[in-house]
Amino acid sequence: MVDAVKHRDALGGQTRERMENSLGSGVIIDSRGYIVTNNHVIADADQISVVLNDGKKLAARLVGTDIDSDIAVLKVDGSKLPAITIGDSSNLRVGDVVLAIGNPFGVGQTVTLGIISATGRNHLGINRYEDFIQTDAAINPGNSGGALVNSQGALIGINTAILSHGSGGNEGIGFAIPANMARTVMRQIMENGKVIRAQLGVLTQPMTPQIARV
Repeated sequence: MVDAVKHRDALGGQTRERMENSLGSGVIIDSRGYIVTNNHVIADADQISVVLNDGKKLAARLVGTDIDSDIAVLKVDGSKLPAITIGDSSNLRVGDVVLAIGNPFGVGQTVTLGIISATGRNHLGINRYEDFIQTDAAINPGNSGGALVNSQGALIGINTAILSHGSGGNEGIGFAIPANMARTVMRQIMENGKVIRAQLGVLTQPMTPQIARV
């Protein structure tokens, strides 16, 4: 579980400070204490702590984030932590069995079962870079940043969002960032503290008969 504490000034012109807690999930990706979660789980946090499965609570520092893919990497003190095996998400097929692991609604570690409903979902308006895995494994608020694993227990996605009409709960359509995309982002953050992407400058204009004759 990832617990992000955010300090906010109270509304109504009062100077009293109030605290907000944002609960989410995370995945240990390196035995040295590196943890991946969603950027939206820890965004604007003043304090971040991580609660392991055995109940041990550790202070975490932010290594870096990538808003465009909604990935954040945290670091806790420790060594020989149980890191997950990262799988190859390019081999996923519709119908493959998957497990979603996380902390829905803060009730504690929960595992749900489903299948891959689709791959390559984009144009959803969730992130700038989208290539989502769609699953019907139950994902609810608090699952964000948690693991989507295959039947062998390898990480194939980072649970990120759900499609919900008003209820805010699971309706059978959840989305995860593919492990291959997450791996690339995570490595850059761990090495550089940020993600560096190439940019291509392109100028477009309407096609006209004059331009067509050139």
